Amino acid sequence: MPPETLSALAPPVRHKALHRGRASSGQAPRTRARVRTDVLFWLGCAGFALVLALVTALTPHRVWGACAAVGYAVAAELARRSPGPWGRRSAMAALLGSVVVPLTLMVAVGSAQSEVHVVEHSGVLLLDAGSPYVPHPADVDDYDPYLPGMALFGIPHVLFGGTPLADARVWFCAAFLACLLVAARRPGRNSLRRSWTQGRRGAGYEASAVDAVLLLAAFPAVALPLAVGGIDLPVIGLMCLGLALAGRGGSGTAAGLAMGAAAALKWTAWPLLPVGLVLLAVTAGLWVAVRAGVVAVLVAASAVVPVALADPRAFVEHVVLFPLGEGGVRSPAASPLPGHLLATYVPGGSVLAMAALAAAASAWRCHWRYARPGPSSRPRTGWRSGWGRRCA
Repeated sequence: MPPETLSALAPPVRHKALHRGRASSGQAPRTRARVRTDVLFWLGCAGFALVLALVTALTPHRVWGACAAVGYAVAAELARRSPGPWGRRSAMAALLGSVVVPLTLMVAVGSAQSEVHVVEHSGVLLLDAGSPYVPHPADVDDYDPYLPGMALFGIPHVLFGGTPLADARVWFCAAFLACLLVAARRPGRNSLRRSWTQGRRGAGYEASAVDAVLLLAAFPAVALPLAVGGIDLPVIGLMCLGLALAGRGGSGTAAGLAMGAAAALKWTAWPLLPVGLVLLAVTAGLWVAVRAGVVAVLVAASAVVPVALADPRAFVEHVVLFPLGEGGVRSPAASPLPGHLLATYVPGGSVLAMAALAAAASAWRCHWRYARPGPSSRPRTGWRSGWGRRCA
């Protein structure tokens, strides 16, 4: 065999020799430093909170921005020092700075969004008069556009008056976090996140459901309403819980209870019912879905019907006419969106806006029914529910 062929087949020992020589001399091989994703994430959250604190004119949001910016910065530093990504210490620091500290400060001084005071006042009315709605509302603060179940979060204001437990935000947070913890815990697994990351970081990496919920709660889009008074958070928590329970199958009773409880709080939870029932029919069968639907309707009706019958006029004024912009006072939620423009500048625009909303919902449902039939998993169902609500 020619010498050229032998030299071509010889192993490339030159680089190994150089590497051994560098290692024997005590010089470490050069590696390019990379900033971890979790560090960049917390730094971005800190920047957002700081900008919000500087530009907003709302006092609760300014307080939140100042506290959260410090918490996120500490979380970024802890993440930089942590040997592994997405550690619990950094998430705890972020949650402490973005939720616990600003919520404690605002509860102490009584600073909150107007929705919090509306819910607390509705709880007082529910216990005193049997209806959470003011019979003759005079201004926007007298209106309660939520379904009667939301008034339950205002009852602690009567029971624990003068203490931090009287603030409705404490119970919003408790309900939201409890629902997510139950939804994230899967039978036979320690965590929902472990199945997402096992192949990427190796079999030794595990994260519990608590880590996933901590990370979500510390995210600015969730932490801000948790601190200043997010009415939608308990609704979202119950909706997620309903989808999670529907995806697990079972008897359907638990899923029906969760979806019915969400439907008793706010109208925006009602589109979840058909989606969750379809998911339950796929995972557990048609009759289980029917049972869950009956349970959900009974739970929602038990909270809504008695109050509606106690004062039908007030119920319609607060819950139906005011959100549609047809109440005695203009809703502050009005904005130059297509529905608002139709209702304002087109004769009969309110009817047209509602018809357009129904048409959008029907078109979305037909698309997923015929083009992409059957939600068969909880993530896919969640995506469809979110996009359907956004498009509608």
